[in-house]
Amino acid sequence: MTAPSPDSDTTPTIVLVHGAFAESASWNGVVPELQRRGYPVVALANPLRGLRSDATYLRSYLDSVEGPVVLAGHSYGGVVMSEAAEGAAGVTALVYLASFTLEVGESANELSSKFPGAKLGTAAQPVPFVTGEGSGADVYIDQSRFHEVFAADVPSDTARLMAATQRPIAAAALDEPATKAAWRTIPSWTLIATQDLAIPAESQRFMAERAQSHTVEIDASHAVTVSQPVAVADLIDAAARGVTDV
Repeated sequence: MTAPSPDSDTTPTIVLVHGAFAESASWNGVVPELQRRGYPVVALANPLRGLRSDATYLRSYLDSVEGPVVLAGHSYGGVVMSEAAEGAAGVTALVYLASFTLEVGESANELSSKFPGAKLGTAAQPVPFVTGEGSGADVYIDQSRFHEVFAADVPSDTARLMAATQRPIAAAALDEPATKAAWRTIPSWTLIATQDLAIPAESQRFMAERAQSHTVEIDASHAVTVSQPVAVADLIDAAARGVTDV
């Protein structure tokens, strides 16, 4: 995939990083909103194999983009972008969307259970896998519970489609500790989904406050990129323009 060229030296490319149990199509409502506002956009396919390997993959793409970049990550995608963006000269802003904002040494599983309210663990289904390089377990969400725990404010027919097309994540990736925290040196914006049953809102607030992130709260499920694409695009747009009063 060839990186798009920004329209000008100051217009950033928006790179969107999906999380676990989602795929690039989860940004389908957000992308046209951003394009309409004049931004070149890429919804990257996150491998979901392991934190450091996923971050290396993302960083290799970032290094191919000319000009400034605004990174937006949903859920586990925020972990990957925090790891990948440290030291990336072109990245001007980080946008965390119902996401993890991890400190060095923390894992996604650790922060998802730091505060009560998460139901995703009870709906998780491990499935062993074998590849030419090794073996492990993928984690899926039970399709019968996908609507309830991941996308409660998404129409039921859309949620069924999302459940059937969900991308599993290697279980080890959720336990892999962060080694970098790009939010310490790059300005960040955070959207907190107050009805989130995957990463409780209290956990999102804790991480956002620790990162001194510019924060908005939305009455939405974990699948906020699907249910509230305009609000998501608004925050990414604000980050791209450096607007801190959100």
